[in-house]
Amino acid sequence: MSPPVITLSRGDALIVVDVQNDFLPGGRLAVGCGDEVVPVLNRYIDVFVAQRLPVYATRDWHPPDHCSFIPQGGPWPAHCIAGSEGAQFAPRLHLPRSTVIVSKAMHAKRDAYSGFDGTRLEHALQRNGVERLFVGGLATDYCVLNTVRDGLKLGFTVCLLVDAIRAVNVDPDDGVRAEGEMCRLGAHPVVFQDIAA
Repeated sequence: MSPPVITLSRGDALIVVDVQNDFLPGGRLAVGCGDEVVPVLNRYIDVFVAQRLPVYATRDWHPPDHCSFIPQGGPWPAHCIAGSEGAQFAPRLHLPRSTVIVSKAMHAKRDAYSGFDGTRLEHALQRNGVERLFVGGLATDYCVLNTVRDGLKLGFTVCLLVDAIRAVNVDPDDGVRAEGEMCRLGAHPVVFQDIAA
């Protein structure tokens, strides 16, 4: 086994993307094996907390008549309605009390897959001197992809936690294609063993 290649330091932040009940098995828009990211993300969270590095968690926080829902002509069943059980973070996800929660896609007529789209995430990261992002969560081919894409575009170094993401896979290879695109754009693929705890 090769030794860890990444040492965490001031300027690093963990971004947990949309690990919400509706995206887990049994949820309204379940991601296949989506629950498998939870124990892996908990390991990353423990390391970031131990080193007093910030943790951010994005969430869909939709109104009941959101434009992405099938009744409004969108592609998805109603999911992650603000305040509902489905919109809550996975109960086994051990987010610390200090987690900065970033709500997105809160307006009925505007969708947002990226944690940066229409939120204060960029401002919060800059205010905290963050330069490198470690991104995992759900789903690889939608909200993770768009969050990573925007993070890179905004000048952050991005590490993609490939052991802590799962895809919707509307088409069978969507997740693989999304991972490839993120890496081509400059994201660094990382697994937990790469990090010096």
